[in-house]
Amino acid sequence: MDLNKVMIIGNVVRDPELRTTPNGQNVSSFSIATNLIWKGADGSRQEKAEFHNIVAWRRLADITAQYLKKGSKVYIEGRLQTRSWDDPNGVKRYRTEIIADNMIMLDRAGGSNSGGNNFEQPEPVSRPAGPSASTTSAKTGSDLPEEEISIEDIPF
Repeated sequence: MDLNKVMIIGNVVRDPELRTTPNGQNVSSFSIATNLIWKGADGSRQEKAEFHNIVAWRRLADITAQYLKKGSKVYIEGRLQTRSWDDPNGVKRYRTEIIADNMIMLDRAGGSNSGGNNFEQPEPVSRPAGPSASTTSAKTGSDLPEEEISIEDIPF
């Protein structure tokens, strides 16, 4: 049995860039920084940031492009994928990316982060695994106000 699963929580480094493939599928790409803080052997505080390249497809791409901004706190769940290409000088290049399957926006409405969204509770957004999946589901927190929501009120 094999497992390729990634779960990260971090801050969006740059606004998502939305593109459309020649066959009409939307794809967004952005980066997330995760920070590691520890005490060194001498007791001093040490910090290190890791930067992760994220790729979202189809409806999840639309949602990330619409709601995520630089500085937003976000949870991303997905899988690792490494692709390669030859640059203009003929040198083989590699890039490892996280292909997003699920996203939860962690900012609160009116929060201090520059990329805050308008949600009272974190919003999980899922994309079924597999390249041919075409639907996206959105789950909401159970403690949201209990008023009736029409389909037209949902932004995705």
